[in-house]
Amino acid sequence: MTWDYLIVGAGFAGAVLAERLASQRGATCLVIDRRDHVAGNAFDKHDAAGVLIHPYGPHYFRTNSDRIIDYLSQFTAWRPVEYKILSWTGGRYWQFPINLNTFEQLLGRASTSEEMAATLAKWRVPIAQPRNSEEQILSQVGPQLYEMFFRNYTRKQWQRDPRDLDASVCGRIPIRTNRDDRFLSEKFQALPADGYTPMFQRMLAHPKIEVRLRTDYREARAQIAHRHLIFTGAIDEYFDHCYGALPYRSLRFEAETLAQEFFLPAMQVNYPNDHDFTRIVELKHATGQQLPVTTIIREYPLAAGPGHEPYYPIPAPDTKALYEQYAERARAEAGVSFVGRLAAYRYYNMDQVVGMALAEFEKLAMRPPA
Repeated sequence: MTWDYLIVGAGFAGAVLAERLASQRGATCLVIDRRDHVAGNAFDKHDAAGVLIHPYGPHYFRTNSDRIIDYLSQFTAWRPVEYKILSWTGGRYWQFPINLNTFEQLLGRASTSEEMAATLAKWRVPIAQPRNSEEQILSQVGPQLYEMFFRNYTRKQWQRDPRDLDASVCGRIPIRTNRDDRFLSEKFQALPADGYTPMFQRMLAHPKIEVRLRTDYREARAQIAHRHLIFTGAIDEYFDHCYGALPYRSLRFEAETLAQEFFLPAMQVNYPNDHDFTRIVELKHATGQQLPVTTIIREYPLAAGPGHEPYYPIPAPDTKALYEQYAERARAEAGVSFVGRLAAYRYYNMDQVVGMALAEFEKLAMRPPA
């Protein structure tokens, strides 16, 4: 059999493209993944204690796109969630991202949005065009809050000083002068009602889609006849690291189940200046499970390498230059589509990956596989 599409990766990019191509174009799609499950890093499961966890770190779905909401809602109902986190530093919990409540904690008294805005204006370092993450935060909140919440967290997470990282790394975190203490700002914030994994399973249930797990794409590509390849893995791996390995950051997860209803006062607590881990996540705050036990997961950042999945492309001038060499070669690669975070060597939110896959589907639908 010759498949219309061989799709490498059963995460968001691969699953969306397989579903669209099969259901809208009647194309045959073989989806392969070297892991033993679908859903990529969004995979979730119930642990031995019955607690629903995200083994690859928390996946907080959010979007402003009605199109993406409508698309994914074909495969799941939703549980609305307002993601709220805290930061532990100086021996206490702080509201985070920085907002009026944080400012009041710092002052030790009540304040107003006007006073906060005026104070930040005095604290800011005047930098018109921030060139890196350090300048980005200094230009927004000044040195004191930068040191409290950003500098050491960034160093732990990336093993690079903030001044050596693109401004977008720390610039993704909102700074607010009102009492909005949500971690995210998008209008739609929710989790799939019964988990990400069931949503992916429904997406991939079309009769023209076959999924093969624990499958290496190099062997599959050589052995399985197909008309077009969709690759959602690391672009440097596809080209055998011919220009050198693109650097990524990875994570080690340490789960602990506790005989109590909750451990943290919020779903996530960041630790910018204490401990080797960057954060502890207690997803049960978001899922609404009623259990007498809870599971927390500590995240320890480390370099990607053998046995350590590549999670975060490192956004810096040197890595961009190396990626562009691979991107130029990818543009000339006939019969292959490169889609997704790892293929684009860029940090995308889940909704952005869905949008990217839908856009790629529209392109492919205009030119069926040869």
